[in-house]
Amino acid sequence: MRKSNITVLTVILLSFILGVCFYPQMPDKMVSHWNFQGEPDGYMSKFWALFLMPFVSLGLFLLFMVIPRIDPLKANIEKFRKYFESLIILVILFLFYIYLLSIFWNLGLRFDMRRVIAPALGVVFYYCGILIENTKRNWCIGIRTPWTLSSDKVWEKTHKLGGRLFKFAGMVSFLGIVLPQYTLFFVLVPIILIVICTVVYSYFEYRISE
Repeated sequence: MRKSNITVLTVILLSFILGVCFYPQMPDKMVSHWNFQGEPDGYMSKFWALFLMPFVSLGLFLLFMVIPRIDPLKANIEKFRKYFESLIILVILFLFYIYLLSIFWNLGLRFDMRRVIAPALGVVFYYCGILIENTKRNWCIGIRTPWTLSSDKVWEKTHKLGGRLFKFAGMVSFLGIVLPQYTLFFVLVPIILIVICTVVYSYFEYRISE
């Protein structure tokens, strides 16, 4: 078994263990969602609040394991496999981080959820930029438009641009630490712009290369 898989499974197992350990201490209804102002606005029974995230993490891990096996261009995925495996670890750690925040909140600790999530999102976005810069053409991972999937050249150029933009979005997300009231803006607006820019860029790059 790959070391990355062992790491991920260890984190998932730890989340299940924590769920069992903290179950007696949790209220029957646990806060499970916060609005854009960082205020609780959603609740779950303690069973689902404690175990939904571990099950989601396990499901994502299984999905990530399937992708390199079913992609028609799986040979290309092997060329950047180490970056993809690092992303899997990072995503599972991100979910585990959110899971811990939820447990701490329901134990009575109070903090601005927007302020503590912003840097975690920033790290994920920044690493997505690193991954995107190193991807090779495939059907499951990366910026998949009709034009990037039709040309290795367009794929490479679009992903170089997309990688830089994702890194920039990651850095912008960190502003949510000092300006939590604008966290949603710092997170969503750059991602929307990245989608628009990369789709348009891939189209024109394809037209130029014809």
